[in-house]
Amino acid sequence: MNNFIKNRNNMFKNHIKIAWRNLWKIKSYSIINIIGLCIGMTAVLIIGIWVQNQLQFDNFYSDKENIYKVLNKNRNDEGKISLQEYTSGQASPALIADYPEVERAARIYWSISKLLSFGDKKIKSKGNEVDPAFIQMFDFKLLKGNNNKALGETRNIILTESLAKSIFGEKDPLDQTIILDNKEPYKVSAIMQDLPGNTNFDFTYLIPLVNAEGYSPNWNTIAFTTYIQLKKGTNVDAFNNKLIDIIKKKTNSELGGSLFLYPISKMHLYSKFEQGIPVGGKIDQVKLVTGIGLLILLIACINFINLSTARSQKRAKEVAIRKVVGAQRFNLIAQFLTESLLLAIISGTLAITLAILTLPLFNTIFDKPLVLALSDPTIWLALIGFIFLTGILAGLYPAFVLSGFKPIKSLKIFRSSKKIALNFRELLVIFQFGVAIILIIATIVVRRQIEYAGQRDVGYTTSQLIEIGMEGDMGKNYEAIKSELLNNGIATAVTRSGSSITSNAGSAWGGFSWEGSTPEQGKKMGFNLGRTESDLIKTLGLKLIAGRDIDYARLAADSSAVLLNEAAIKEMNLKNPVGTYLKWGSTTYTIVGVINDYISGSPYNPVTPMLIYATKKSLYNLIIRTNPGSSVQDQLKQIEQIIKKFNPAYPFEYQFVDQKFAGKFKDQQQTARLAFIFSGLAIFISCLGLFGLASYIAELRTKEIGIRKVLGASVSGITTMLSKDFIKLVIISIVLASPIAWWAMNKWLQDFSYRIEIQWWIFALAGAAAVLVAFVTVSSQAIRAANHNPVKTLRDE
Repeated sequence: MNNFIKNRNNMFKNHIKIAWRNLWKIKSYSIINIIGLCIGMTAVLIIGIWVQNQLQFDNFYSDKENIYKVLNKNRNDEGKISLQEYTSGQASPALIADYPEVERAARIYWSISKLLSFGDKKIKSKGNEVDPAFIQMFDFKLLKGNNNKALGETRNIILTESLAKSIFGEKDPLDQTIILDNKEPYKVSAIMQDLPGNTNFDFTYLIPLVNAEGYSPNWNTIAFTTYIQLKKGTNVDAFNNKLIDIIKKKTNSELGGSLFLYPISKMHLYSKFEQGIPVGGKIDQVKLVTGIGLLILLIACINFINLSTARSQKRAKEVAIRKVVGAQRFNLIAQFLTESLLLAIISGTLAITLAILTLPLFNTIFDKPLVLALSDPTIWLALIGFIFLTGILAGLYPAFVLSGFKPIKSLKIFRSSKKIALNFRELLVIFQFGVAIILIIATIVVRRQIEYAGQRDVGYTTSQLIEIGMEGDMGKNYEAIKSELLNNGIATAVTRSGSSITSNAGSAWGGFSWEGSTPEQGKKMGFNLGRTESDLIKTLGLKLIAGRDIDYARLAADSSAVLLNEAAIKEMNLKNPVGTYLKWGSTTYTIVGVINDYISGSPYNPVTPMLIYATKKSLYNLIIRTNPGSSVQDQLKQIEQIIKKFNPAYPFEYQFVDQKFAGKFKDQQQTARLAFIFSGLAIFISCLGLFGLASYIAELRTKEIGIRKVLGASVSGITTMLSKDFIKLVIISIVLASPIAWWAMNKWLQDFSYRIEIQWWIFALAGAAAVLVAFVTVSSQAIRAANHNPVKTLRDE
């Protein structure tokens, strides 16, 4: 037994020694394989870190199986079902009161940035108003304080650890008093661990929700994100059936809406619905990116397979001698697998280093603080397993091919160009370039879709527009601020609105009626909502189709005035809307103007009906159209002086509307950058393998090239001879990859209502780029071989 183990150890050492000698002997091919595998493994490592982060999104709560997000489910007369993530403020108390299956219910009001003051320290930070049950439902870790009492009083506040340190330093924050928005005192009741990077919640402090009625007074006004925790063992499908008519019962009307529970653990990845059924979402991107990463690794493994099998003639004598002296096929397979594993270990070590170095770059693309946790033993086990799996994947086929080699047969690399069938090595080259071409086409299509949406008419002039949050004393000093901005020539127009003009402030469905409407029309009619006081059209630069702007600042009668957009007029089938009434619930409004359709939501979707109503309350957004006659920096300094004059306690913060609108393309730009990087990697690795194959074939045909030169062949003729077989493979890959790329990108574009048509020139451009790169790669080796002195190449070995 001891001798057997000793022999096995000696054999293993011998395999490693021979493997190292072989890799060192053919350094150029080893370097090509190491670089290719290293890049492929790096891509998979980085993607794996990102995928792990995505799969754990909101998936770490102790009772995650029973926590659900409450969605609004609406069905119109045509049977189309839509889901909204916001609910009425009435939903949460009704669910907890009427349904014994509900253990907890909690509402969240939108994230709001407020000024937190403690002595001389003043910090603006984003927080949420929540029901007390929220902190118990999601069991965020409290470093100090009590879960059950943290939000028990209306003036309690929970701070995250980082915010507490920013305000108090090393001082104990518990029971200290913080002033919110320079007027409301709150007592610090708990300190929470900072939120992890893989959650959709975004806050640094929490305060109790005390004004739910003011935010959402009835069932058809939606303003909250609502979560419920069901008791263990509750059948969620049966519970959803109970909620079908809840809104109808509570309102005694035919609103047609219902509530629907959806697991919070699935909300991040499976948030796309069709007809009320989840059909995908972020998970599609996760699958796509994972697949691309694995394809890039596979391309790198193909390089190893191709170069290993191509060199089979060189290793024929080695295999023959080993077999003659009694080597079994198993021993030969073990030897060749040892070589591939050694190569994978070297590549994997370099890949880990490269992943650590490039991770900050990918963090800017993924917009997530991803880290490779090398201190975790399970990570090392996964890395070791990944390296060995890659080595076996790359080396298994060459090991079986080379170990079965029969010395009496000559294995040709490329047969006559007249042959019809393709050998396995050629198929692998076609596959490599096919993947690269698909990624090039995807990069072009994604980039063109972003540019197409970016060139879409927004409906107003985004340049020279600045938004500033209305906070502190800005509300009571609004008229004075507006007057100084206009009188000093800093602004040409000023207004205020309920929210940013680049986003939808909310929506309302059902309960509407107007001149000539039917009950059915009123039941299914829905509007995106906007709020303003005066001068909205002038400030935004909207086109007035009919009527006039709202002017509640100077006309008291405009307290019931509304503006509608063209999409609303078309949906309502109104011919002469100005001066007619619009009834919403028990309130009657007068339509004073019709404006053009402008984009407030996604630039990829059609504009939907919008209703903008007059009010002097809940106007949180100051909009300034600056004077184009002076520099932006001078204007910002002057605006800051005026704002600080009337609101000295708050820091001056602003946003350019054109930059906010550009942020709507963030997800698609992320996809475009990833497609560009991965297509570049795929082309590079494929060309690396092509370079190795071309150089090796040129080496095998050295004497043939010498004879041809002696007989008068030109350098260009020899270059063409050596290059044409490779270029033929690239052209085949273009033909095969183009329809696949068309199908994939056409499916991707279906998610956008406003989208491009895929043009033929995209495929021509991608194909030409692939052919050009492949030709340059191969011809560089072909020209080098053709320029060799035939006297030297024809010498006997």
